[in-house]
Amino acid sequence: MLRYFLIFFLFMCTSISNAEVKEKIIQNLKDTKNLDFKFEQNINGKIENGNCTIEYQKKIFCEYARSNNKILVSNGKSLVIKTRTSYYRYPLKKTALNLILDKNFLLEKIKKSDGDIIDEKYLRFKFVEGDYQINIFFDIFSYNIIGWQNIDIYQNLVITYLFDLKKNINVTKNQFRLPNPTNN
Repeated sequence: MLRYFLIFFLFMCTSISNAEVKEKIIQNLKDTKNLDFKFEQNINGKIENGNCTIEYQKKIFCEYARSNNKILVSNGKSLVIKTRTSYYRYPLKKTALNLILDKNFLLEKIKKSDGDIIDEKYLRFKFVEGDYQINIFFDIFSYNIIGWQNIDIYQNLVITYLFDLKKNINVTKNQFRLPNPTNN
């Protein structure tokens, strides 16, 4: 009997702890207007890195290091991936980034989920929306987003890790302007 009580007590303490962390993550995300960070991205074993700025709602600008002048830009409606030799433009709503960059969507999903503690450092929220399965990871000490995992439009597993995160910085209006396909 004592053993069952102890298991129940430990479960309740963990649930309360997760709930407190979740509430702090929600408040932190609500207070975040934009993010600037370095990233490392693994797409089916190919590692790329660089720097990104996100502005809620649904805007992102990323410059990739050592990679053909590659940039990724969303103005909230379209997503462009441009290198020195290629230019791809997609409707943002056809990508997982449409959900990842939607703060209101994330808040709604996080409120409905308990999340899972990973390695006693991270709280993972997993959700499925339409064709997308997305895992979003938050640091349980700083309450900041530290990455995500999803399947891209080419069915590749994409794991993105964020670090050196800065919140609510000054961003320029032109930063999220879609590049012209002919400009290098």
